[in-house]
Amino acid sequence: MVVRSDKNEYFDKLETMLPSSRQEYLDIKLRDHAAYAYEHSPAVKTIFDKAGVKPENITTTKDLEKLPIIRKTDLLEMQKTNLPFGGIIGMPKEDIERVFISPGPIYEIQPSSLKWFAKSFWAAGFRKGDIVINTFTYHMSPAGVLFHEAIRECGATVVVTGTGNTDLQIQIMKELKVTGFVGTPSFLMTVLKRAEEMGIIFKQDFTIKRAWFTGEMLPPSLRKILEENYGINTFQAYAVTEPGGAIAYECNQKSGMHLMDEYVTEIVDPETGKQLDPGEVGEIVTTQLHNKNWGLIRFGTGDLSSYVIESCPCGRTAPRITGIVGRAGDAVKVRGMFVVARQAEQAIMSFNHVNRFQLFVGRREHRDEMILRAELKDSRIDTERLAVDINQKFQDICRIKIDKIEFVAPGVIADKQQGIVDQRKWE
Repeated sequence: MVVRSDKNEYFDKLETMLPSSRQEYLDIKLRDHAAYAYEHSPAVKTIFDKAGVKPENITTTKDLEKLPIIRKTDLLEMQKTNLPFGGIIGMPKEDIERVFISPGPIYEIQPSSLKWFAKSFWAAGFRKGDIVINTFTYHMSPAGVLFHEAIRECGATVVVTGTGNTDLQIQIMKELKVTGFVGTPSFLMTVLKRAEEMGIIFKQDFTIKRAWFTGEMLPPSLRKILEENYGINTFQAYAVTEPGGAIAYECNQKSGMHLMDEYVTEIVDPETGKQLDPGEVGEIVTTQLHNKNWGLIRFGTGDLSSYVIESCPCGRTAPRITGIVGRAGDAVKVRGMFVVARQAEQAIMSFNHVNRFQLFVGRREHRDEMILRAELKDSRIDTERLAVDINQKFQDICRIKIDKIEFVAPGVIADKQQGIVDQRKWE
C-alpha cells in the first residue's frame, strides 16, 4: 500500500495528462497489449485472423474499429466451447493467482495488483482515518475483494460485511462509527429506512459522510435525498466485471464520470462498431490495458452512453461519460447483476408447465424490481410450488431473485412478447 498525502487531490499523474499525451500513452499501451494477446491468447489470435487483422495493424485506438466487438454472450459461448477460460488467458494455468466467477458462469482471472483501481475511491475522498463498510459480495464475484483492496490503497480501514443482514449492518455501522459506505444506492436506502423503523436518528447515531456506488444507476432524485436529507456525499463509478473493474468514476464536480487510463473506452454504433463523436449516444466498448494475461479486446458492455471532452474544473483531463441511458443488447442490469435473456429463458422455460413468459424490470422506492409473468399450459398444477422452484432455478442460473411471479392463462402472452421488458425510466 502506498500512503499518499491527504492534500494530494489526484491519485496519480495519469489523471492530469494533456490530451495529446494521453492519446500517445493509450496508443502505446494498446499496441503492446494487442501484440501480447495475439501471441499468447489463442482466442484472440482466432478473432484477429478471422477479421484479417495482424497485431501490427493496431497502432492507434482508432484501429480498434477493424476488430469485432465481443459481447457477454460471445464470451459465454467461448468458455463453454473451450473450458475454463475460452482461450482468452495468456499465461500458464498454474501461474494464475485468482479466479473470479461472474454470472454465466464466466471464469475470469485477475492480476495480483490493481492499485490504480483506487483512484475512483480517492476521487470520492476516501482517506486514512476513514472506516469504510464494504457491502459488496466477497462470494464468487470480484466486486468485494477488488473494492476492498482499492479502499486499502487509499489508506482507509475496511469493514468486511458483504451483502444482506440489514439489522446487523446497522449495528456495525453504529458501533464501529463507520464514515464511508460502499455498495449500491438501493441497499443504502434499505439500511436507512430500516434504521428509522428501529427508532434510530441517522444524523445523531450514524457517522457516514460519504458513499461510493456502482452496480446500478443513481437517479438524481435519490442522490438529492441522500445528500440533502442525510448529509451523505455521494459518488458513482461505472464498473464492468468482464474487462476487470471500474472503467469510469465521478470527481467532486459530479458532472460525468472520468474514464480510466487503464482502459481504451470507445462509444460506438452498436450495429456497425464504428466509433462515435462526443455527444453522440452509443454503446460503451472497452479494452483493458492493465492485465496483459487477460486478452479480452473490444468488450461490448451493452450499456448506452455518450462522452464529453471539455475540461473539468476538478483538473482531471480524461474524457467523461455522461451516464448510462439504456441497454443496447439483450442483457439488463438489475440490482448490480446482468440478467441475460438467454439465461432467463433457460431458467424459466426448463419447466414443462410454462408455455411463455415475460420478465418485467421496474423500479419501486428506488429499488430495481423484477416481476415474472408466466403463461401456463395447465392451470391445475400447484402454482405456489412452481413459483418457488422457478425462482430457485432462476437464482441458480442468473444469481438474482425474482420479486414476484404471476401466472396467467394461455393466450395472454403472444410469442413476439416473450422476453425481458425493461420498464425503468431514469431522470
